[in-house]
Amino acid sequence: MTTVTASRNPAEATARPLPRARLDWRLRFAALSLIWGFSFLLIKVGTDGYAPFQVTLGRLVFGTAVLAAAMAVKRERLPRGARTWGHLTVAAFLLNALPFSLFAYSELTIPSTLAGICNATSPLWGMALSLVALSEDRPTRVRVAGLGIGFLGVLTVLGAWQGFAGLDARGTAMALLASLSYPIGWIYVRRTLAGSSHSHLSLTGAQLLLATVQLAVVTPAFTSVPTRLSLLPLLAIVALGALGTGLAVLIQYGLVAEVGPTTAQMVTYFIPVIATAAGVAVLGESLRWTTPVGAVIVLVGAALTQVKRGAQ
Repeated sequence: MTTVTASRNPAEATARPLPRARLDWRLRFAALSLIWGFSFLLIKVGTDGYAPFQVTLGRLVFGTAVLAAAMAVKRERLPRGARTWGHLTVAAFLLNALPFSLFAYSELTIPSTLAGICNATSPLWGMALSLVALSEDRPTRVRVAGLGIGFLGVLTVLGAWQGFAGLDARGTAMALLASLSYPIGWIYVRRTLAGSSHSHLSLTGAQLLLATVQLAVVTPAFTSVPTRLSLLPLLAIVALGALGTGLAVLIQYGLVAEVGPTTAQMVTYFIPVIATAAGVAVLGESLRWTTPVGAVIVLVGAALTQVKRGAQ
């Protein structure tokens, strides 16, 4: 994955420098890793009481509310121009509405640990796609080797030599498709919104707003109103949106502005570790030896795909 596609937020290429933060960036990096790592656990808890589309809609509503508050504090306005809003509509679908919904549906049948590891394949998909879609990303032996090693790790996680025994193929496919959606969206953003005069916060706020509208239209058509209020799943959805989407975006934006996208994207390699630990310790999910071993191989491969030509 390119340094842009490693993130979940649009317009890093247009991010403006921020005032030096009081809290050390390492602490914020750790907080972001924990927030995103626990997101898969929160999705699992949320789907225990609500339909996947409802979980995604709630996540987007609370995430958008956090960004709206941040925009109000900073006196930021939503971007203008039909062309920009058109591109943001596509970005909202590929980077938010689609992957969030796919992960929610996948966790109906697969453990949160597996969903978190599938999410770590995004750099691999991004690397493969950028070789085709971005002419400036030229393949190198190390990066191609990383791509091969990474997908070998995926096969290890899934236990391919055992015929994928014990895994729900549909749920796993949804989680992998969700991880593929991120780099597709980022390549689109890079080609259409890079260099925009609008601030990162403005673009991201508009993107989440559009994703919320998309889910608000789709959700009533595929779900019914809950007959009872499930408190714990509801709290999980609130945390998933306010923390895992809204606050996480703001933390990552600050990290990118302070230490650069290359360092900030390293959070990708901590997410599956935390997701696995949370799933096993909190939800009591089982763990086969292929899961941690395969995850390590995936992360090694993903790291190699990020090695630049001059660093080899």
